[in-house]
Order: sequence, then structure tokens, then C-alpha cells
Amino acid sequence: MSTFATIDTPGPLRLVQVGAGGMGKAWIEAITANPDVELVGLVDLNTDTAREALAEKGLDGVLVGTSVSEVAAATGAHAVVNVTVPVAHHPVNVEAMFAGLPVLCEKPAAPTVAQALSLAAGAEASGQLLMISQSRRYFNSLAQLKAVTGELGEIGVITTEFFKAPHFGGFREDMDHVLLVDMAIHPFDAVRYLTGQDPVSVYCEEFNPSWSWYKADAAATAIFEFSSGLRYVYSGSWCADGQETSWNGQWRVNGERGTALWDGEQAPIVDATDATGSQLAVPVAGEGPEQIAGSLAEFVSAVRTGVMPDGQIHSNVHSLAMVEAAVQSAETGQRVRIDDVLMAAYAQAMDAEKRTDVKAVLSGWGSPLERFASRLDAISH
Repeated sequence: MSTFATIDTPGPLRLVQVGAGGMGKAWIEAITANPDVELVGLVDLNTDTAREALAEKGLDGVLVGTSVSEVAAATGAHAVVNVTVPVAHHPVNVEAMFAGLPVLCEKPAAPTVAQALSLAAGAEASGQLLMISQSRRYFNSLAQLKAVTGELGEIGVITTEFFKAPHFGGFREDMDHVLLVDMAIHPFDAVRYLTGQDPVSVYCEEFNPSWSWYKADAAATAIFEFSSGLRYVYSGSWCADGQETSWNGQWRVNGERGTALWDGEQAPIVDATDATGSQLAVPVAGEGPEQIAGSLAEFVSAVRTGVMPDGQIHSNVHSLAMVEAAVQSAETGQRVRIDDVLMAAYAQAMDAEKRTDVKAVLSGWGSPLERFASRLDAISH
């Protein structure tokens, strides 16, 4: 049974997008390319930026404004796509959900796990879907890797190597924990997608190579333990010139029946046997939309059918918790338990929550670990 409101209005889903910057332009492209949706409103604090983004795409008749709820009401919108900066995710998502609109929000759900828990409670209180766009789940070759991983028996070790050298300029080169906070959530989320498991703990070290053009640590290695005993090892650097990996990294999955390799782009390579002892074959790749187009398609399907999407906020919290725990471990030099991160975040969420209806939902969870873990299990598996 659906736990969020669905939309059965005929015709394309009418969308208001919030945020018209660089990523906002990419979302405008994805929305206009999908016949199942229609962009009817664009919200940005800088309305000139919004109008310029629409003009670049040659779009007329899209209402521009600075208020999510006002633009949505004026356009008869069905849903919101939130492409704002992370610090604005929580207030924009809350405004939209309590205006009666489901939301597809760019990752991360929020800057902190505490705010993400508040959003999960807000989704329950409002009865609306909040889906986080983990766009790098949507690669057909990653789906092939997931299928193969399911045939390898018990999984012992998964590794991701991520080595790129982007010169972004701007805020990324000045931010703390830039690799962990801005990029690592993608592979952290992907390993949960591959295995259907949640992490138990992490030990992480960060450092900044002497030649780095980033102000703070731009390289990290993290070792996660998962519920089955699986170890996931992530090693990455954002100042690694030469022989760069793909943006998805380079993966190795080792299980009791063999190994699968994925370069982050092409179909995986498998050296393994199936349960019958026969050589394991890689399934044919699907042809579904990828990256943000894939995320958008799943969101539309979810609000039309009531089928819970992979990126639903309750499920996504553990991916964000992996980042927060890795940062804590890097800062303290200690192994960090994910449950401790969630419990601390829950206390922070309870203390900070201003809406009485959302706070009532948070209070109603009782034991947050048991209640939330059971919700995650029901949603994710």
C-alpha cells in the first residue's frame, strides 16, 4: 500500500523547479526532454538568473518567481523539483510538502542527518513523497553489476577507487571535507543499492596531498563494515592527475563464487560461477534513462503508481549517515558506529524541530533505531 499521496490527473505532470543555476539548467534540460512532465514554474531568489536559464532553452510561458508555494498555486503544479544549494533543501522541501506537493530533491537530502530525519518525519506528517535524486544509481551498467552481485553468493569485499582532478573553482575548492561531503555520497549510496544492506560502522582517514589546489582535505580512504560482515573500502582523491577513473569510480565486488569488475561506465566483467557451478554471465543491459533523467522517470512513476522509489527519504538517510560518520571518523581518528550517528541526529532533530506536527511524528517513532531501521528495510528490500 502506498504511504504517500498519488496523482491521477491526466496529462503531463506539471512541475515547478526551484533553482536555476548550473545544475538547474541540467534539470531544465531533463524535464523538457521527458514527455511525461511539463515545466510550468521556475523559482529562484534571482529572477534574472531564472529568466536567463529559460531563454537559453527557448522556453516561453513558464512562470518565474521567488516563492515555491505561490508559483505552484498560480500554475496548478503537481510536484516540485528542488535543485537549490544543500542548505536550502530542508526549508524548500518542507514548504513544498506542506503545500500538498511531492518533491524530487537533489542530493544530499540536507546538510545533516538531523535535518534529513526532520524531512522524513515531514514526509510522514504531510503525506507527500520526498524522493532524493541519487542520480548515479541510474546507470544501466550499474544495474548489470547489481544483478551479477546478487549471484555471487555471500559478498566479502567491495572496493571503489575514485581518482579525478577537477579544477572547479568556487566554493568546492574552499569547503571542508570536500571529497567526502560533495562526492562520496554517490558511491556510498551505490554500495547500499548493490547489496541491499546498511552500514554498521566506518573508519576513515582524510589528507591533502602537497600539490592539492583545495584548501582542505581532498583525499580519503574509508572502510565500512556492513550488517553481514561485508567490508566496503573507498579510496579517492580529487587532485589525482593522470589515468583518471570515471566519475563513478572503478569497482571490484568479491563474493564466495568469484569476482565482478566495473569501470564505472561499461558493462561489468565477471570471473565467477553461479549457484549451479556454471560460468556466470552478465545480463543484457537495460535501456532505461540514466542519471537525472532516470531519477526523474522513477519519481514520475512513483507519484503516478504509489510504488515506493529507491530514493525515498527514509531509505536515503543511511547514505547521508555514511558521509556524516566518515567525516566524524576522519576528525576524531576513531571508528564510528552508524547507530551512534543516527541516535545523535535524532536527539538534534527533536531539539531543533519547530513544527508541532513534525515533532509529533518524530516523538512517535519511539526507539528511532528499531522503528527507522524497520521502515528502511520495508522500503529498500
